Amino acid sequence: MIIKSMTTGTQCLLFVALSFFISIPAQAEALTDLPVISIIIDDLGSDNPRHERVVKLDAAITCSFLPQNTATVRLAKLAHQYNKEIMLHLPMESVARNPMGPGGLLLDMTQQEFNGAVEKNLASVPHVTGINNHMGSLLTRHPGHMIWLMNAIRKNGDLFFVDSRTTHESVAMMMATEQGIPSLQRDIFLDHDKSMQAVKSQFLKTIERAKRTGTALAIGHPYTNTLAVLEEMLPKLHSMGVRLVTVSEMIDYKHMRTKTWQASLSRSHQVVKSSKP
Repeated sequence: MIIKSMTTGTQCLLFVALSFFISIPAQAEALTDLPVISIIIDDLGSDNPRHERVVKLDAAITCSFLPQNTATVRLAKLAHQYNKEIMLHLPMESVARNPMGPGGLLLDMTQQEFNGAVEKNLASVPHVTGINNHMGSLLTRHPGHMIWLMNAIRKNGDLFFVDSRTTHESVAMMMATEQGIPSLQRDIFLDHDKSMQAVKSQFLKTIERAKRTGTALAIGHPYTNTLAVLEEMLPKLHSMGVRLVTVSEMIDYKHMRTKTWQASLSRSHQVVKSSKP
């Protein structure tokens, strides 16, 4: 009775709205079942008990190793045994010119020197699947150098890139997208303030962001309080309504979700066109 009383235009709008929701594939429902978070722990690769604790966490933490460090090879191999995703934490020049350690990329490098350094750094981290920047507040704001980096990533196979966002002026994510490199950017730093209260607050903020937007990517370090918060909170994630995934899984998740909604919008647009008198 209500539908009969509607105008033709109103009926069309109702049909479009219903079609939009009904047409979402079951795969999309599974993908959106729980919001997801990813956590990268940076600066790994030293003979430090906390680094090994990170590797052995019973959760899908992504481990990012500094290149050519004393224990990088041993710990990366151990991380692989514990089914962790492994990244190269690639040192890049900062505005403050802070010491980067071995393998740092500098603004005044030639392209050949730059590419050679990236190759050497990648070779120093076993089982590497992606790259994120260590420091880099200077280098990541230069499009030319970031294009060099994305070309080097493409040359080295199926790698992804994460912009650690050490500066708001970074163009790294933009260049990765333009060059077709699977990529994400950091949403939250867990331990810029190393106090227990601050780290826990940032962890909860990560969960809140994921519930609000569907995903959240956090970066932390193997600090004492960061480890304590992770060991306390990671077992509670499901009860808190979120799911922890690796970085590559989050990239796939976001890509699939985008394709699903684009397909749904496209079908809705076709319904609108076909329902015109």
